[in-house]
Amino acid sequence: MLTQQEIRQYEQDGYVIPNFRLDDDALEAIRAAHTRLLAAHPRFSDYCPALLAFDQWFLNIARRAEILDMVEQLIGPDFALWNSSFFAKPAKVGTKTPWHQDGEYWPIRPLATCSVWIAVDAATPANGCLRVIPGSHRRRELGRHDFNSGPGLSLPLEIRADEFDAAGARDIVLEAGQVSLHDVFLIHGSEPNRSETPRRGMTLRYMPTTSVYRRDLADDRRNGPLAMSQRTLFLMRGGDRSGVNDFSPRH
Repeated sequence: MLTQQEIRQYEQDGYVIPNFRLDDDALEAIRAAHTRLLAAHPRFSDYCPALLAFDQWFLNIARRAEILDMVEQLIGPDFALWNSSFFAKPAKVGTKTPWHQDGEYWPIRPLATCSVWIAVDAATPANGCLRVIPGSHRRRELGRHDFNSGPGLSLPLEIRADEFDAAGARDIVLEAGQVSLHDVFLIHGSEPNRSETPRRGMTLRYMPTTSVYRRDLADDRRNGPLAMSQRTLFLMRGGDRSGVNDFSPRH
């Protein structure tokens, strides 16, 4: 469980690194599942935006009680998992993630999500750890983003430089097995991996069911199971407070 101090940090800074880490058996199972995913789908060697569309084994991690307990403390007792992704950042070839806010991509209304970021390998400044702008979530608004089609980027939208002060960036340094949790409005990104070691990270995206996953608002530039409109919602705890979320299987 998160301490009251950790909850206050999440509210103040938009993220927290709790006093928790996955055990070695869970880490090895994630690594084995990722290896299995790449054997079947080599195109995901750097980034897979929709793990559950290809292997629902990853739900075993999303359903771990320790993780759900922390999420419940932050977004309430009724919530669903709407996506999980994998940012692999292989040694020497890992791409850069531009500064952005997650909510610019997601068809959730009202915007509300707690993201759990699991360090499958140690994440350091040398191999492209997550970087955040503490407190940037407190406006509860999305800044202006531009489409960036430049090479070497894992995501195409980049928040404008005049929307934040990059001098206040903070590195999220994690040992393998540690996790961080962050808010949907937090400005964050990461540098490319130029090191000799991979920086694999798995994300879990939880939304309170007082919000609605609006498939009609989804940007489906990717077709098939990767499309935003085709993500399956999995109720994790409680019930659907909105009464209109669609939990029917999509893949």
